[in-house]
Amino acid sequence: MSSRFAPITLTDAAVDHVSQLLAQRGKPSAGIRVGVRSKGCSGLSYTLEYADEVTDFDEVVEHNGVKILIDPKAIMFILGTQMDYVQGDLEEGFVFSNPNEKARCGCGESFHV
Repeated sequence: MSSRFAPITLTDAAVDHVSQLLAQRGKPSAGIRVGVRSKGCSGLSYTLEYADEVTDFDEVVEHNGVKILIDPKAIMFILGTQMDYVQGDLEEGFVFSNPNEKARCGCGESFHV
């Protein structure tokens, strides 16, 4: 096992849901790619997409057989982040707990570091 610091960690709920998504996709996948893009009133939002292959510059984090690929342009924005999956009465989805966030917009859709 490597002693290298993982740039993102996943809860068991996130691992389970990513596994389900990959199994339901219907074609082989390298994993799920996490990135950020300019959006919302605070500036950045998280993106998730299926990854057909690992690029040379992707940072790969594997947890219990699930691969999360981090877009190289996003790495500095998400270092130390925990990815969770929550199901509540009114919403469900992936939630990112990022210790680098300086602020988050009121609707929770965007953040800045």
